[in-house]
Amino acid sequence: MSSLAQFLVAPQLVPALDPGFRPAALACRAFANAATVPVTLALEQADGSVFHHQLNILPDSHSAALEVNAFFVERLAKFLLWAYGGWRLHVAGPEALADALRRHYAKDPAGRFDSEIIGQRIYDHPIEVVTVKSPTELPAPKANTAPLGRHWQGCRIGFDLGGSDRKVAAVIDGKCVFSEETVWDPYFQPDVNYHLDGVRDSLRKAAAHLPRVDGIGGSAAGVYVNNRVKVASLFRGLPPEQFEARAKNLFLELQREWGGIPFEVVNDGEVTALAASMSLGVNSVLGLAMGTSTAAGFVNAEGNITSWLNELAFTPFDYSPTAPREEWSGDVGVGASYFSQQAVGRLMAPAGIEVDSTLPLPEKLKLVQSLMQAGDPRAARIYDSLGIFLGYGLAHAASFYQFEQVLVLGRVTTGVGGDRLLEGARKVLELEFPELSARIRFQVPDEKEKRHGQAIAAASLPVVG
Repeated sequence: MSSLAQFLVAPQLVPALDPGFRPAALACRAFANAATVPVTLALEQADGSVFHHQLNILPDSHSAALEVNAFFVERLAKFLLWAYGGWRLHVAGPEALADALRRHYAKDPAGRFDSEIIGQRIYDHPIEVVTVKSPTELPAPKANTAPLGRHWQGCRIGFDLGGSDRKVAAVIDGKCVFSEETVWDPYFQPDVNYHLDGVRDSLRKAAAHLPRVDGIGGSAAGVYVNNRVKVASLFRGLPPEQFEARAKNLFLELQREWGGIPFEVVNDGEVTALAASMSLGVNSVLGLAMGTSTAAGFVNAEGNITSWLNELAFTPFDYSPTAPREEWSGDVGVGASYFSQQAVGRLMAPAGIEVDSTLPLPEKLKLVQSLMQAGDPRAARIYDSLGIFLGYGLAHAASFYQFEQVLVLGRVTTGVGGDRLLEGARKVLELEFPELSARIRFQVPDEKEKRHGQAIAAASLPVVG
């Protein structure tokens, strides 16, 4: 048994299709019970925002201190990087921990991915690790927040671009008069015109249901700054030169085509949380969209969004060394493998559902949903496993987000399987995390809201007039 294994606690509710699952929430709790030496991590963003995270680590006298401490600090740092965002990581703790992090971002493939995507492509700096002797030497916490959306006057178009479909809605003074979902496959397309023509088609169809178009709002997977694409899985198939020449300014090009009208594009996770906050009239919301990948967003207690990335597709939720490897980042145990169509696809074989491996993920999901509708126990086991993943995942996310409401939507949650998934998550919280179960409320949108709510909410993004 490795030194780490003693902290990898088996869940009381075991996902039948993934018995090796070792939830990060339970591992961190076990580690915290044995750790006594305080460490503070401070993550700094380019705009001066700074976010602190405090934890304890094992003392040097522990036989496995270096190995175990390095593992837990790196996993927690990765969660911070992808959830909050930033490029400079300050460590108020042992120099050996900082050195381990530096080696990870310089040499480990998953660490290099983080440094390239988060550091260089989003913040224009490779990830830098800085050591200080005392927490008093850390930069002070600072958070920038801003209101988002909630503008309904006029005739608007909203769109939501996912990895397997794109959705569009036409809205007049807050009332949706048209919505449509179109299957597409943008991930590995080598020509940006595929993406442009697809969005143009959806916008044109929505405009046909409006007397005029006053503004356009968009929700899309990725990171966007002033409507420019910083990094997005939707464009990962493009050659670098085509991304730089065309894709980076794709939405600015579309805005020009529509006469320069107000045009606003933000991360799809933010719009997920916005949709929940607006439709339910509540704040302190964590929104989680289970689509081709995983999108998340957070609305704070004041009803504003933060400068956080909320890219939970790449944050670790399973600490098992045998956890599935996510195909883009190359890391194991991250959110995309547990809260998405990718999760459904990987669980089909263990469930005994044979399917052509080349079948696209949306078609695999449709098959599982049809089997679930017919009462097939194999499909039920998939949704039971997804529910367990979600319950333990939300418990871990609660260490980083102060939320009281959870909205779970996306194509995976549609149909009777979605109800079973949410019930499984509730059972996990009731059994293992009763304090969270008492605090957190699940919000369940109707079927149209699950699939089209983000596009409708996106229509409220631009300020018109």
